[in-house]
Amino acid sequence: MENVLPTYKYFDIEPIDGHDWHIIDANGKEYVDFTSGIGVCNLGYSNEQVKTAVGEQLNHIWHTSNLYINSMQDQVAGKLCPEGYLAFLCNSGTEANEAAFKIARKYTHKKKVLAFNYGFHGRTYGSLSLTGYEAIQSGFTPLVPGSEFAEYNDDKALDFIDEECAAVILEAIQGEGGVNVGNTEWLKKVEAKCHETNTLLIVDEVQAGMGRTGYKFAFEYAGLNPDIITCAKGLGNGLPVGAMLAKRELASAFGPGSHGNTFGGNKVVMAAANAVLNQMTPEFLNEVKLKGEYLFQELNTQLLPLSNVEKISGRGFMVGIHLSDSIDVAEVIKQLQEIGMLTISARANTLRLLPPLIMDKKTLEWGVQQIKNVLEKEVASC
Repeated sequence: MENVLPTYKYFDIEPIDGHDWHIIDANGKEYVDFTSGIGVCNLGYSNEQVKTAVGEQLNHIWHTSNLYINSMQDQVAGKLCPEGYLAFLCNSGTEANEAAFKIARKYTHKKKVLAFNYGFHGRTYGSLSLTGYEAIQSGFTPLVPGSEFAEYNDDKALDFIDEECAAVILEAIQGEGGVNVGNTEWLKKVEAKCHETNTLLIVDEVQAGMGRTGYKFAFEYAGLNPDIITCAKGLGNGLPVGAMLAKRELASAFGPGSHGNTFGGNKVVMAAANAVLNQMTPEFLNEVKLKGEYLFQELNTQLLPLSNVEKISGRGFMVGIHLSDSIDVAEVIKQLQEIGMLTISARANTLRLLPPLIMDKKTLEWGVQQIKNVLEKEVASC
């Protein structure tokens, strides 16, 4: 990679092909992918409905200006939005969170927005200002004023939510932050305090949404009713698409000329998103939920007793294996790659698994066994 800015530290793997939950690199080596491209290819690498829909659209027009009607956008928005919401379509999660930040401030006429330590909402200036990582923000200050941070899952955070607060933004499950699951009681308290103070609740579903927890949106496990929802990643199964979903009454803050996006809702991408949403049936989501329960049963049985595993967190197909300081998660990832299994990390020495939602129980069980073998070998070498 000689001609690209070094914003990523690359693994020495170049994927060039794939099928179901496998990818194949330039040397012909095949890997079982427990990452889904960081939660993107939820339906794997050879989904026929997505391939067919995109292929058919490629034979027609690819792009039109958003100055013209695009019925494909309306169709996707209708399938994506819960009842009573309207969608703004864009290209990524960070753009969806930028739109959420803007509509919240404009609608409420307030500036303060509460976010949470180790929440991740993107890297553009607005979304970065809501991302609770000093290391990621370093070098880019001053950021957008008005952002405040509190501890996730901590009742003291409720004191930050007052009449001056435009919005609270949170993930129902923090992904990059270490796969931290929001306590249902705490999430409901945050929602109640938002209602009490006329503060909008924004739930970032970029990583946890689109079926990853066995629900269309992860916040459903807690029974939340957010004012704004953001999503991306799995929505296009690899094609770049994001969306900000706002309750219909917020539409007055986003009239013509208030916000825009050149490529948002592109027809090829909409074809992919439509095919993805067609597959998010109750039966499919229930299957993901059941397989997720099986996966956590295996993880708790096989890995939790190991001395270098401190805890296991997550829901569904979103897993955090929290390792002790006696072992470096980067070394575990490297050893798993050598045996043909792809994983990623999260904050605080956490091994993160985001398998494609189509992965079968046999492969999930195989993956847990590979992790166990590597961790046991590390214990033996100490």
